[in-house]
Amino acid sequence: MLRVRTAVFAVLAVVAATPLAAQADPGGDPAGAPTIAALSTRAEYVSGGDVLVGVTTHDPGAARHLRIERDGVDVSSAFHELPDGSLQGLVGGMDAGEHAIVARANGNGSGTPKGRSARLDVVNHPITGPLFSGPQQLPFFCETNAPAFGLGPALDASCSAPTQVTYRYRTTANTFSTLADPTTRPADLAQTTVDGRTVDYIVRLERGTIDRAVYEIAALYDPSAPPSPFSAEPGWNEKLVYTFGGGCNVGYHQGAGTGGVLDNNFLSRGFAVASSSLNVLDNNCSDVISAEVALMVKEHFIETYGVPRYTMGWGGSGGAIQQHLIANNYPGILDGIVPAVSFPDSITLGTVPDCRLFALYFASPAGAGWTAAQRNAASGFGTYGSCNLWHLAFASRTNALEACPGAVPGSARYNPVTNPNGIRCTSFEQIANQLGRNPANGFVWRPLDNVGVQYGLSAVNSGAISPEQFVSLNENVGGYDVIGQRIPQRVAADVIGLQRAYSTGRVNTFGLGLASTPIIDLRQYTDPLGDIHTRFWSFTARQRLRDENGTDANHVMFVANAAGAGAATVAAIEAMDSWLVAIKADSEPGSAAEKTIRNRPQALSDACWTSATDRIDETFGYQLAGACESLYPSWGDTRTAAGAGLAGTKLKCELRPLDFASYGVTFTPAQQARLAAVFPDGVCDYAKPGVEQQPPLGTWLDFGS
Repeated sequence: MLRVRTAVFAVLAVVAATPLAAQADPGGDPAGAPTIAALSTRAEYVSGGDVLVGVTTHDPGAARHLRIERDGVDVSSAFHELPDGSLQGLVGGMDAGEHAIVARANGNGSGTPKGRSARLDVVNHPITGPLFSGPQQLPFFCETNAPAFGLGPALDASCSAPTQVTYRYRTTANTFSTLADPTTRPADLAQTTVDGRTVDYIVRLERGTIDRAVYEIAALYDPSAPPSPFSAEPGWNEKLVYTFGGGCNVGYHQGAGTGGVLDNNFLSRGFAVASSSLNVLDNNCSDVISAEVALMVKEHFIETYGVPRYTMGWGGSGGAIQQHLIANNYPGILDGIVPAVSFPDSITLGTVPDCRLFALYFASPAGAGWTAAQRNAASGFGTYGSCNLWHLAFASRTNALEACPGAVPGSARYNPVTNPNGIRCTSFEQIANQLGRNPANGFVWRPLDNVGVQYGLSAVNSGAISPEQFVSLNENVGGYDVIGQRIPQRVAADVIGLQRAYSTGRVNTFGLGLASTPIIDLRQYTDPLGDIHTRFWSFTARQRLRDENGTDANHVMFVANAAGAGAATVAAIEAMDSWLVAIKADSEPGSAAEKTIRNRPQALSDACWTSATDRIDETFGYQLAGACESLYPSWGDTRTAAGAGLAGTKLKCELRPLDFASYGVTFTPAQQARLAAVFPDGVCDYAKPGVEQQPPLGTWLDFGS
């Protein structure tokens, strides 16, 4: 098994995983030997005891004369010859650990001489996980019997439950209805067209458990052609959509919902759709766990239905975070992504804890008297309501005493006095395997920091707030203690937390897998409504692509109001489909990034909608002139209003001395003294790299050590 182990820190080791390669036996002739490969997953991350394997030879038809063995046992009967002369077989019977699968010529055919062989080494893991996410959280609370799933009580501590297959059909009234017997045709059964074929709109819905999550797979179903990895299904277009759910919260539980699979936009076009409960960030705010579950569910899908032409990621908010991070850090799970109402990652959302500090300040006597316009300007948002909603909905996720989901019983929760070893309900808990823990207090090392941040800097320089308001805000805003409770002092990041946030890819650089991933950023515009999903974050993603790769040609933005959202959604599906099909058909030389860019559909550009039929195509620029920017203006957040750049990758800033001549206003001597007390070591210098800012170690990091 090929693994390059790199010791990173004293208490954390990560592995840059190298795929296990198919190889010719040392004694064979590579030119005449067959080739063998794992098709359903990476060879080092097989799960559940079986793997779909493909075998090819240099001479079509010679494959049928091969003997295929698993650990010396003949498994040739498991293989099926495909129209192109290759073989595919589902090789099972593997316990946990390493196994060798060998394709050996038996000399009965003319194409491959006897004795020529190829060997594939695979590593099988339990279906309950983990693969690469590291030690699993304990305790872990099961929800298989929740009303959303109804799989019955969990069978073990890993929340396993029997697999369940049920059926739905689409009615002529455009709703999904239960179908007890899929061989019957209800009078109101709708039909749909897939690749020119008219098929009954019957859906096979499979539910089960993988990696402690409840997964779901939905696809059109024909009773005469049930799913098989070796034959085509009339209703499947051979493409997979993987959906991801939103939010961001501590885990320690299975979750009662997935990213959703009964979606007419996909199923009516013949897509299969898959997801799981741990692909919902509100159940599990760990993109690494989400990547692992997606890999395992996708493996099971392929072993049931066959290899898809491509896999498209889909989902909004926290679902967008997962797509961005999985595509960047674990490339190959998703071929293209459509992140909706997007954020680039969860760890650079410094505006979330900032907004709680703002809310507490404005609720205090020191913060009285600010107008709505002044709050808007200081926060950086188009309306302060967006910042306040961050405070109300998500800022509690940084507090160990507030954020526990209902599935975690009170007896298991942290209390500094009565239960100091309980679950610390902060979103940082979900990335403990990546950041590590402070052995002195048991809390995860935090990259949270606001030392030197000049809140409201752009507002005071523009005259939107007074010098006194600027001074008062900064001397009273405060920070957080280790539990996540507000304190008068600014919060300083743990150095180890900073190092690991960058090196393990928690800060999304967009420079790894995302450099070659087609991205269509889909956004329904809600900025004036006080929503948290502001358009600013789409431009943040684009800026990171430019900074890391020198181009953003693989990034497209769609934005619409409520009236145009449906049309934008359909346009995103169709455009991404065309883009991925073209990439897969491209056999010309070039890197993955080059192929992605040159196969972007010629007519595909940034666009905005004002209704289902009114579309404007133009290239977007952050706060630059344009018809779409006039319709849907973009603002910033608390950190851009404090002078930070658009990319937002500097978790902790380097400092420079206070320079009162650099402000657009004049401070009194007393105000200068107060600011000097707030910033004794200086203020943020965003022209410099962030403290401990460094490139990620690479892709496919394994946190099992």
